[in-house]
Amino acid sequence: MSANIGKITGVNGNLLKVEFENPVIQNEVAYACVGTGDLKLKAEVIRIRGNSAELQVFEDTVGLKVGDPVEFTGELLSVELGPGLLSQVFDGLQNPLPRLAEECGFFLQRGKYLDPLPRDTKWAYTPKLNVGDTVVAGDTIGSIPEGLFDHCVMVPFNVRGKWTVESLKPAGEYTVEEVVAVLKDDKGNSRDCKIMQIWPVKMPIKCYAERLRPTESMASGMRTIDTFFPVAKGGTFCVPGPFGAGKTVLQQIMSRHAEVDIVIIAACGERAGEVVETLREFPELTDPRTGKSLMERTLIICNTSSMPVAAREASVYTGVTLAEYYRQMGLDVLLLADSTSRWAQALREMSGRLEEIPGEEAFPAYLESVIASFYERGGVVKLNNGETGSVTIGGTVSPAGGNFEEPVTQATLKVVGAFHGLSRARSDARRYPAIDPLDSWSKYPSVVDVDKVAKARKVLRDGSEVGQMMKVVGEEGTSIDDFVLYLKSEYIDATYLQQNAFNETDAANSVERQEYVFNRLLKLTETKMSFKEKGDARSFFQQLTQTCRDWNNSEFQSDEFKKIEEQMTKALAEVSDYAE
Repeated sequence: MSANIGKITGVNGNLLKVEFENPVIQNEVAYACVGTGDLKLKAEVIRIRGNSAELQVFEDTVGLKVGDPVEFTGELLSVELGPGLLSQVFDGLQNPLPRLAEECGFFLQRGKYLDPLPRDTKWAYTPKLNVGDTVVAGDTIGSIPEGLFDHCVMVPFNVRGKWTVESLKPAGEYTVEEVVAVLKDDKGNSRDCKIMQIWPVKMPIKCYAERLRPTESMASGMRTIDTFFPVAKGGTFCVPGPFGAGKTVLQQIMSRHAEVDIVIIAACGERAGEVVETLREFPELTDPRTGKSLMERTLIICNTSSMPVAAREASVYTGVTLAEYYRQMGLDVLLLADSTSRWAQALREMSGRLEEIPGEEAFPAYLESVIASFYERGGVVKLNNGETGSVTIGGTVSPAGGNFEEPVTQATLKVVGAFHGLSRARSDARRYPAIDPLDSWSKYPSVVDVDKVAKARKVLRDGSEVGQMMKVVGEEGTSIDDFVLYLKSEYIDATYLQQNAFNETDAANSVERQEYVFNRLLKLTETKMSFKEKGDARSFFQQLTQTCRDWNNSEFQSDEFKKIEEQMTKALAEVSDYAE
């Protein structure tokens, strides 16, 4: 069969117009040949009109001109799935960046594409089936020990119906391209099963028995999130906020302490400096769950703002496809996309070049559906073997000027289950994490009783109103009861909502500790207090706040923890006794 070759008829930035003779398909991969054809640039078909196709190129298009050939591959934009993914750093097209750097040096070359999975590595494979067994797509054929997990070798996700195992390779060491099983259907068709399989990134993996509702809370170790604005395993959440409000730090803390098996970070257009910081720090971080390197259960998709814009979209879909792959093994996966605003900007740029009718702020009119389709790929699923797996998706949004009314933030809020809005005012006041306790919300169950959380939020809300009033009438124009209410809300903020990420104990709190401390804190806010002067009240809460911060820095139920708690109880008793 002859190759399907087209010719470039127009070049507009990274958008190519190509005429073709043989049929092409939407999202098909093609290679644009520069000059003599020694340099081939990867592209994707994004629109077809008659015998003309429009392609987005994932590289700089310098050198391409009208008349240059384009080779259509007949394959969709896909990723390789198999052992060897964990602890790796890929770009948006799943090129392994460390190996790419070894071959290219300091500057990455255009048109250089490497196999994501090493072809020469041999893996210790153990079959889990017998000849004659009946299987369907997604069933486990065998397993390979890979770091902390048993990597499942599965029946290809694109097979349909029931198949019978005709032959199996015995336990041994094999490369990812070797056939380890042969299947046959009732019509006599055969299908080879390799350790590695290939899957299109824009097609969800749906080889499961049932999709379940997310109900189990995903403990992150962060009090503000777990108690007030929780995230469920298999749920979705977004973290919008202005530049410098702490989005990246928040994601890094969550990736380290969240109760999940695997963390995938998709840096889809984030600034290069922040990504470099992540790449340098993660291998040095100790995983609190295993005591080993955090990178052993982390996978990074790196497409920074200095890399090709068109590849931002690919990086988002690459990340979520890899997350679905590990979910199919019965694992809990956390996917963090940073920042989806820059992905949306890439969509806007391409939409403008396609001369589509623009929506609000020149974003494409289909922006909402694209964002929704991405977040909908998360969720909890029940597999064919009865086990469950989950993909939790969290995306940061970088609205210009911190304006949450802009299209990307609003489109995201319509589909996510939790909203962690970062505040510029809290960030400037160094109140980290800078999640606004009044604007944020969650639809998922908290680790603390819902009624108790509602009481604490009411104290925060009422205290904020008193604080706003004090800015107008001053402290002397405020009643002492209102002033005490304001101090109580500030106490909750300073001792529970704020956490010290640099303190080993306070950086992450267990669910048990959060419940205990929150109940203690709520009891204090419900205690009626009376002071002769406002200065007495201020002094009392300042001392109590400092004592409670020392409490947060002590090990749960240690002697120091109990000693500080006794001090707090005694101080509170003195105040309440005085009130009587």
